[in-house]
Amino acid sequence: MAGRKFNPPSAPPVPAAGGGSLYLVATPIGNLEDITLRALRILREVRWIACEDTRRTTSLLQRHGIESPLISYHEHNERQRTPELLAALERGESGALVTDAGTPLVSDPGFRLVSAAIAHGIRVVPVPGCSAVLAALAASGLPCDEFLFAGFLPARSAERRRALDRLRTEPRTIVLFEAPHRLAASLADAAEILGPRPAVVGREITKIFEEFRRGTLVELAESIRSIKPRGEITLVIGPPAQETAESVSCSTRESAGLPLSARVAQLIESEGISRNAALKRAARERGITRRVAYRRLLEER
Repeated sequence: MAGRKFNPPSAPPVPAAGGGSLYLVATPIGNLEDITLRALRILREVRWIACEDTRRTTSLLQRHGIESPLISYHEHNERQRTPELLAALERGESGALVTDAGTPLVSDPGFRLVSAAIAHGIRVVPVPGCSAVLAALAASGLPCDEFLFAGFLPARSAERRRALDRLRTEPRTIVLFEAPHRLAASLADAAEILGPRPAVVGREITKIFEEFRRGTLVELAESIRSIKPRGEITLVIGPPAQETAESVSCSTRESAGLPLSARVAQLIESEGISRNAALKRAARERGITRRVAYRRLLEER
């Protein structure tokens, strides 16, 4: 039966010629047909498959008639599992690492295992395929010659706003993952902090209810606020309009000549942010830490 649970052998097998290899196999992000012939062959041939959720991977394997044993490997057990898998690789077994969807290690567990394998001289082999990042970027219609993937935004509002604030001057297209129940709040924060940049919300990419919503961050924040989106979300945010970028750059240059206290007051008045947020912004503009900025603020007073 496909997706049998892994039972360690009672005796070590004879090491394979050249030692074991760790294959990083990309799997479908929705449509089960989106998998390469090479990936299917590798999944059939390896001694075991380490996966996030054995139930989801079993569905994929059953669809393609694959019976390789599965090992549960996720963020809650990777510290304990890594030595076990590393020992199996060193014995000459070849294994595959997959995630629930897409390319391993991209906002998914696996870094610990891959780093350990490389450190122990184990051959690590990428088997490329689906990526929600690239699929959303390609379909967005936004510039994709250069882009920044920033993973998931923090769940807490204050931390999320700080993360977005760090992206204020980012000139490239930005790709983010987001949970559906936080999408409205994240779009509202992004609209306030990043301004009216063009953006695309990709939902359930490659699945039956695939959807792309396009507009500015402000427009998307307004439209999403009244609905409850479901499924996997990928958010693509385009570069700021040229005039906006030039305005921000000019504002930054002009503010550099202001005393720190004057710049903090200016930010509070013009952007309606808290004193603490204004101090952090001013410190970043000057390339100093918040602690140093605070000390200078006291000195100016």
